[in-house]
Amino acid sequence: MRSMFLKSALILTVVLSWSGVPKAERTDAANGTNPAFKTIGPLAFSPDGVLFAGDTQSAAIFALDLGKAATGGAPGAKAIAAFDQKVAALLGTDVREIAVTDLAVHPKTRNAFASVMRGQGANAQPALLRIDGAGKIDVVAFGDVKYSKVDLPNAPAAVPGTNNNARTSSITDMAFVDGRLYVAGLSNEEFSSKLRSVSYPFNTVDNGTSVEIYHGNHGQFETRSPVYTFVPYKVKGETNLIAGYLCTPLVKFPVGSLKSGAKVRGTTIAELGNRNRPLDMIVYQKGGKEFLLMSNNSRGVMKIPTANFGDASSITKPVTTERGGVGYETVTSMRGVEQLDLLDANNTIVLARSDAGVLNLDVVALP
Repeated sequence: MRSMFLKSALILTVVLSWSGVPKAERTDAANGTNPAFKTIGPLAFSPDGVLFAGDTQSAAIFALDLGKAATGGAPGAKAIAAFDQKVAALLGTDVREIAVTDLAVHPKTRNAFASVMRGQGANAQPALLRIDGAGKIDVVAFGDVKYSKVDLPNAPAAVPGTNNNARTSSITDMAFVDGRLYVAGLSNEEFSSKLRSVSYPFNTVDNGTSVEIYHGNHGQFETRSPVYTFVPYKVKGETNLIAGYLCTPLVKFPVGSLKSGAKVRGTTIAELGNRNRPLDMIVYQKGGKEFLLMSNNSRGVMKIPTANFGDASSITKPVTTERGGVGYETVTSMRGVEQLDLLDANNTIVLARSDAGVLNLDVVALP
């Protein structure tokens, strides 16, 4: 999935000792059954297993009580070669008609859940899949799922069939922590890049916070580029959103600043290289240290130490070199990674595309 934060009951006793992780909380939801998705994209679990799913076409977020759909399979999740081909066969279509839009691990069962769009354009249909520890893929029957829903205000207008349809970026990533769902995406406002903090159970949602960043490689302030992926993370005791942008600034936003109607400038702590789009990120611990692991579409998987996030200098002037600020190392053993989530204390589960274009589901030791 695009964001990792307290999604593992199995490793909860470990992660609660990390400096970056606040305590778990309980959620409850449901005011209807059979959620009517138009599209299904970003996914995020609460610590007790409520699944939040973004519908970009509707500019809405569903909170799903999976019930029996979250139980019954073998614990964990198993690697599956040619995952996209197997999903296409399961859904009765061609592999070219399948788009896997996100991946998330259930915090209790450790089963993986994948959001999928079947088909193209206006005829595409949403599906939610569960992958268990035996490698079995099940389609979640929405008719058996309880849900609640919240619509986002000031969403971009939908312009189907165009290459510049901002509605598809109305929800780019989500994460749940401390009773609130954090949502990144675009709005229809002049400062269009938004971060929203939505209380749960859902009641209402405010207009969110307009966010601005300084992009060192572009040498300018930017307000229209969305956050593509983020993780909540505590920096010196304060919860921040660590956000990845196109071309590729890494920026931190204190969640305490995310007020309705406010305009907030984030602190750019790294420039990770141009002509690149971040895809997904997680935070993990290894050898007593914490790291941010971020997949990208053209620069591989980056392993970024988090120790200097609190003291990193803010980038406020043009960066003329390829990189600047907090550094990283490239994980050369991880190639073609499009989505990833923390499976357990030692492993990540990834969707990775091979050189031949096949999408595989892999379990990979944390680097």
